[in-house]
Amino acid sequence: MTVRILRAADRAPAPWKNGGGTVREVATGPEGAGADAFDWRVSLADVTADGPFSAFPGVDRILTVVEGAGMDLVVGGEHHIVDEPLWPHGFPGDLPTEGFLLGGPVVNLNVMYRRARTRAETAVVCGTVRLLPPEGGAVLAVSLDDGAELESGAGGVRLDRYDAVLAAGVSPGVLRTMGQAVLITFSGV
Repeated sequence: MTVRILRAADRAPAPWKNGGGTVREVATGPEGAGADAFDWRVSLADVTADGPFSAFPGVDRILTVVEGAGMDLVVGGEHHIVDEPLWPHGFPGDLPTEGFLLGGPVVNLNVMYRRARTRAETAVVCGTVRLLPPEGGAVLAVSLDDGAELESGAGGVRLDRYDAVLAAGVSPGVLRTMGQAVLITFSGV
């Protein structure tokens, strides 16, 4: 049973698997797992140019544009216009994928999970939500604005833009947003 506060200020940018951009890892399950060993991974990607996405065999992805005008994703030769902000869009990570910017740089929140071991559900929420990890799973909430607060029996913790709370085995409490947050629930297959 764990609850962790993950501060945006503690994340160092790292190159993408294919070297085409930078990413700031929010969390992985299991903690510290590398690109070939995670069950699930959540990151923020800075996309400043058109180009290919890294291939992840056996992995499903959910991309949510959190800053910028959006992208035209070409997944396995099929176009997916992702131009509505804060709208999660799922696609298979093992198909060849290219991204074309619609109006300048974007920041994407990426959820990746190995479909044979894990399921992920992603929702953008505003207001107040109780964080409830499923049995044997985890819940991750990423604040998209300054001023969110995690309220629990032990008091409140302020979350600023891109700060996150990760919980497994126990509810960390209630998240109150001043704007919006991305809520990701991970469960076993």
